[in-house]
Amino acid sequence: MLRAAQAEGEKGACTEPPPQELVDQAFIPDRIRRTELDLLYEEAVYTVVNRVGVPSPEHVITDEELFSYLLKVFDMGEEEHDIILQKVQESKRASFSLRVSVMKAKSLMAKDANGYSDPYCMLGILLGQSPRDTEEKKERKFSFRKRKEKLEKRSSTKEVLPAQCIQVTEVKAETLNPVWDEHFLFEIDDVHNDLLHLDIWDHDDDVSVAEACKKLNEVSGLRGMGRYFKQIAKSVRSNGSASSGSEENADDFLGCINIPLNEIPIAGHDTWFKLEPRSSTSKVQGECHLMLKLFTSQRDTASSKKDSNVSIHKKLLSQIVEYEHAHVKREPYNWNGQVCPPAWTVLTHHAVQTDLSPLQQAIIRWQCYSSHHRTQRVCYSLLLRLLRTIDAEWDPVAVRGDLERQLSDSFRLYTEHCLCLMKNMRQVFPCTSTAAITRYELMLRGIGYMQNMQAFKTVCPLRNDLQLDITTAAKKGTAEWYESLIARYKPEDGTLEEQLKKLVQVVDAACADVQRGQNIYNKVFGSAVKVDFFSISYRQLEKQVADDVNVAMERVCGTLEQESSRLSQTMGETIFELFMSLKILKGFREFLPLKDAKMLALTGFHNWFKSSIHKWLQIVHDRSCDRIRKAVETDKLEPVQQVKHSSSAVEVTTCFSQVREIWLQLAWPDSAGAFIFVTRLTDNFCSEAVCYSEMMTRKIERNQVGRDYKSFTVQLCIALNNTEHVRVFLGHLPRDLDWPGVERAMEESCGVEGKEQVYKALNGQLFNMDLDLQREAKRLITLLTDKMQPELRKCIQHISLSPDSINNDDAVSPLMKYLQDTMVILTENLVKENLTRVLQSMWETLLQMILDEVAENRGVQVEFYNRFQYTVETLLQFLHAKGDGLSLEDMKSGDYKVLDEELKLNKCSSFELIEQYYLEKISLQKTLKHTRFGRISVKCYYDAPEQRLTVEILHAADIIALDANGLSDPFVIVEVCPHHLFPMAKSQRTQVKLKTLHPVFDELFYFHVSPEQYRHRFACLTFTVMDYDWLSTNDFAGEAVAPLSDFCWPGRPNASAAGKSVQPVILHLSRSKPSEKPIMRMLDARVGDKEAQEFVRRLKEIEKSMEEE
Repeated sequence: MLRAAQAEGEKGACTEPPPQELVDQAFIPDRIRRTELDLLYEEAVYTVVNRVGVPSPEHVITDEELFSYLLKVFDMGEEEHDIILQKVQESKRASFSLRVSVMKAKSLMAKDANGYSDPYCMLGILLGQSPRDTEEKKERKFSFRKRKEKLEKRSSTKEVLPAQCIQVTEVKAETLNPVWDEHFLFEIDDVHNDLLHLDIWDHDDDVSVAEACKKLNEVSGLRGMGRYFKQIAKSVRSNGSASSGSEENADDFLGCINIPLNEIPIAGHDTWFKLEPRSSTSKVQGECHLMLKLFTSQRDTASSKKDSNVSIHKKLLSQIVEYEHAHVKREPYNWNGQVCPPAWTVLTHHAVQTDLSPLQQAIIRWQCYSSHHRTQRVCYSLLLRLLRTIDAEWDPVAVRGDLERQLSDSFRLYTEHCLCLMKNMRQVFPCTSTAAITRYELMLRGIGYMQNMQAFKTVCPLRNDLQLDITTAAKKGTAEWYESLIARYKPEDGTLEEQLKKLVQVVDAACADVQRGQNIYNKVFGSAVKVDFFSISYRQLEKQVADDVNVAMERVCGTLEQESSRLSQTMGETIFELFMSLKILKGFREFLPLKDAKMLALTGFHNWFKSSIHKWLQIVHDRSCDRIRKAVETDKLEPVQQVKHSSSAVEVTTCFSQVREIWLQLAWPDSAGAFIFVTRLTDNFCSEAVCYSEMMTRKIERNQVGRDYKSFTVQLCIALNNTEHVRVFLGHLPRDLDWPGVERAMEESCGVEGKEQVYKALNGQLFNMDLDLQREAKRLITLLTDKMQPELRKCIQHISLSPDSINNDDAVSPLMKYLQDTMVILTENLVKENLTRVLQSMWETLLQMILDEVAENRGVQVEFYNRFQYTVETLLQFLHAKGDGLSLEDMKSGDYKVLDEELKLNKCSSFELIEQYYLEKISLQKTLKHTRFGRISVKCYYDAPEQRLTVEILHAADIIALDANGLSDPFVIVEVCPHHLFPMAKSQRTQVKLKTLHPVFDELFYFHVSPEQYRHRFACLTFTVMDYDWLSTNDFAGEAVAPLSDFCWPGRPNASAAGKSVQPVILHLSRSKPSEKPIMRMLDARVGDKEAQEFVRRLKEIEKSMEEE
């Protein structure tokens, strides 16, 4: 035990001492009185004086050293010691007894024919031998059973053995490895000189040797060994079947053991002894397992006459333990019970002399150390080891009466002590102390081990459920700790805001305690006593916190509901901190068992904060607007580090990020509430972004005054980038604010309609914000292009006024030089998205300028239009930049198509323009499906050999009413066009059909059309429906065209012999104003062109009739 204690002490050594383990004063045992100490000292001195046995290396040998130690332990003076020592020396010496347990033997010699033996043991005490006798004894071995002739020759009276000291075991038949497990007790006359002798014999008689030995022991005065043997033999033979004079049936010798009593260790023998021969000629083999123990059967001390040995040893151990612990210098709290060699020597001798069993010693040690621990803590591993010793030695039959009661009391007191410590574990075993946690785990392991001990269940039958006691202690300790927390912070004192701040501290402390409970205490409880400490403490704390916070938030809500009440910024921050602290505390429920996680007090705690969150969002919005305003005011419009936006854009997105993070931390669990708050957050973000872009635009507008073109352009580029940076950031709002999660939650609670409501509301806000930001970006770009316009217009005019002798490159050079210089500035300072927008705006501006220039110069030489055509193509390639700029597809749309068409048409002759006019009319006719101007039914077929086109006008329907009577007087003019292609053809007309909107004509007309004429795509028939007025000009009712290729082309049904039987063609009428077409404006501008002017004149007449109508 001494070595085990040393090892345990080294293992449990810690550098930082844990807090004191303060306990109830009721646990402190009474101190022993001086008179009792004197009696106990006499007992200790008596033990030293009468000690026997071979000491082990850790034992002290000299009396002086032992007495010197006892003087210190008992605080005894030299004079008092001498008096007590003299008294002990004059008292009667202690009487010793020897307990012998013959356990078993192994590997004995086979003496019988069957290869076995029938062994039994005879043992007894040889009385004290002189030193000379001892020397003679070395020359010959003694045996209880010598052969007759040898015994008769030996007449020495030195080898006398009292008959009462002879014991014999049972015979074990047919075995070489007998097991006896028999116990014998011998009184010892001279413990220093007597000798234990044991013989093992092979039994060959039919009569019990043990019975014969018992009968012989009744004979008094038997002394000589030879005579003793003969009496044994005679007794056995007289009752057996063998002849009394024969030696054939004599038992065979198997070996012997001689053990001097003064060679037995203090604690006794428990070992295997090798069998010895009785002479040099004897042959033996094997070993015998013996257990030997010397103890005093009578002690002449005052204590032993009135107290039990158990009680005396307990007092002696308690005195020594108190002294030893008081003198531990290093980490006394971690003392492992190790005592010094003198103490160990005294205790060992006393336990041996008073015949204390290992179980009794284990119980005494447990009682002493556990009792001492309640006043001066020791290492818990020592107590656990003592419990294990009791468990290993436990024998319920051996523990009765006072010992059972005392053991029960010690278990009870220690349990109550530990439960008290558990209740105060946060102070006694804080997580910050590794040593304290180690001690706590060992304490719990000890309690858990005790609960499962058979000894505990036997002596404490009514207290088997320690887990319930531990649970109660943990719960009560948690409640008291929280009450101490409230008493420390006093959250009911001060203003409402101060109360909330204190409550935040309380909740944070509770969260920290729960965290410690989960990470440290719960593992300790779970592994040691199988108790879920985390669930116990968490449910208790969660309920108490919820009760206090609920009351406080009711006061807050009541205050905020008042109209005059406004949530301050610090108050809002405090409420947010409180919410987050509660959220953290609630989050620990995921570590609870499923059955414990339902209906906790904090379930739905977010509802306590609804009104506060609304107020808080307004505070956040106001504060964000202030930050944005200051950021714009202080922004020097210089790029930040490696990016192309300035400090205000960084500040705005940082502000948004912080608000977003705060919302994500809130993690609002209610889907409907989350939708409301996310909608408001999104609206705040969008309005703040738009406000920022507007402020940036105004700042640029103010800064343009007095600035040179380059510096202004750079600042404008940075402002554009700022707006784009914010726009891109907010484009991630659906992900950042988890819109899909809100949609799913609303779908679960409100169905598909709820999901659609979320989608429309949130995306609508984002879409409108995007439009507003693009509008502001466009305002900035317009500022830039407006700055560029004077120089661009000058360059365009240069191209326009350049004489034909200058080549195109020279004419375009000033424009391209200016654009290249501008492009360098834009590329260096704009992000790609904004560069694209600016280039697109420049392209549109250039196109419009060229369009305007071309419009002002209609009817000029073709070279003019060729030069601008070249200019447009040069600009197209420049802004495309081999794929790095604008896309060709985007550039070749809108105004580009108009300009390209304008240039191409202006380069055409008048006849080509007229042909293009009819091509457009043919294309338009094909798209007409139904119009409000009616329709005309015609049949056309071509006689190829005759080159004659027959046109049959059948009827018209739904002609518009052009007369006052609501009707018309329609007739149809049919022509082949254009006139320059058919110079010989004249227009023809039907008869007038009076007062009808559905005239029937059924008239035939013939035109000469050659293949060279009808092969042109623009060759067509025109049907003009007019309203006849005999007092004024005829009114235009509508027109339709049909390409000649539909009727005259070879292979067409209309161009064959069966052409007359083809189905009529329905042509829908249209009434478009000719002046709206660019071709008309170009032709009209060609004043000197007779054909152009004639064509325009005819169309203007039609348009005039439409205006008069």
